[in-house]
Amino acid sequence: MGTSIKNHDLLNLREYVTHDTGAMNQAESTVLLMCTHSNLKARFMEIRFDRHMTIMRVKEKLMTHVGSNVSTMQLQLKDWDGQLVAHMREDSKMLGYYSPEDGWTIHINDTDINSASAGGWLEDVSKVKKYVMSDEAYGNVEGSYKQWKNAQIAKDPTWCLEKHMAEKRGEVWVPKTVIEDEEHMAEEAKGVAVGARCEVNPGGKRGLVQFVGKVGGLPKGWWVGVRFDEPVGKNDGSAKGVSYFDCPEGYGSFQRPANVVVGDYPEEDDPFAESEDEI
Repeated sequence: MGTSIKNHDLLNLREYVTHDTGAMNQAESTVLLMCTHSNLKARFMEIRFDRHMTIMRVKEKLMTHVGSNVSTMQLQLKDWDGQLVAHMREDSKMLGYYSPEDGWTIHINDTDINSASAGGWLEDVSKVKKYVMSDEAYGNVEGSYKQWKNAQIAKDPTWCLEKHMAEKRGEVWVPKTVIEDEEHMAEEAKGVAVGARCEVNPGGKRGLVQFVGKVGGLPKGWWVGVRFDEPVGKNDGSAKGVSYFDCPEGYGSFQRPANVVVGDYPEEDDPFAESEDEI
């Protein structure tokens, strides 16, 4: 069967091919050149030059882009393949003397060891000294978050941002219980064996028990490591950089024993539900 081309497709193709990019509007003496610099990683694209400009005028224009002093610039002209065409040393000569073509590159070698561009100062923001406000000064700023937070705590010592947001939603805030018992859910863990099929609730996610025990870096108590049948987990059997069992990324999860029911659970597609007790 032949391929038919609709009229609007032909019109779109014609528009694409004949679209004016602006390149056709440049004067005959205009040339578009790239620019690289000995101290900079950046590559400056298609800077417009006139072939009648002297090399000194070219340097002055480049100074506005790279910040190097005109007197410390050494210019090299390179072709499309990066091969050296000429050293443009004579400031009085015209750029056109070197016969540059669109897409060629002017490479700037900055000989000033104290140049502003040396050592990455124009590109590496980590070298720039940042303004740092002291905690005392920040605490005195009118209308700051810290000032507002301190005012809320003064009115309600139990205040926290989570409580504030819950109250804004019209909900009753219940503080999270901090578990201090090292044997939390030890009894529930006794009924879970490594290698058993299981179902994790809420959500009815099925999988295989791969680990039962305590996990460093997670809240105190006992945990069950599950390899899910589907990629509905949150890890690869590792927690805080320590591996407790092996499984593909996204198939593993550590669950509280109360969430895990062992039994004859064949593999099936499971919904992507989550639990607050899942980590």
